[in-house]
Amino acid sequence: MKYILLVFALFFSACSIKNYEYTQTKIITIKSPKMKFSDVGYLRNSDKSIELELFMAGKSIEKITLNHLVCTSEGCMSKSGFNKEYLNSAYPDDTMQNMLLSRAIYDGKNLTKTADGFEQHIRDEDVDIVYRVNSDAVYFKDRKNGIIFKIKDLNE
Repeated sequence: MKYILLVFALFFSACSIKNYEYTQTKIITIKSPKMKFSDVGYLRNSDKSIELELFMAGKSIEKITLNHLVCTSEGCMSKSGFNKEYLNSAYPDDTMQNMLLSRAIYDGKNLTKTADGFEQHIRDEDVDIVYRVNSDAVYFKDRKNGIIFKIKDLNE
């Protein structure tokens, strides 16, 4: 019985309250088979965790927390489970995390530096991705799977 309680406590501690070092207000657009959103959101992060809180008409409608698990209002799951349910199962596990942190995806595959950021074009049998990062925006579009993810600074 002690072991069951320990496992239960560890599982739910992934979704516990975190202290974030950085908070940024962004305009977030997400279009995927399971989620459609375009409004203001908060992007918070620390060394160990990232949180994306989405607002519509001033009310929080979703909170996505990433650390070793991905937690949403529906519960916690592995990163690959999140990709399968919300994005696409062909994506590497760290895709969402890298987009939120403005980092290269797919281990930097086809990365081209630009004046104030970089671009990646990734095409194979599962995906057709255009990914752009610059100083004030992140743009991700997978034409093959109909997924769009944009993050823009609020002051733009």
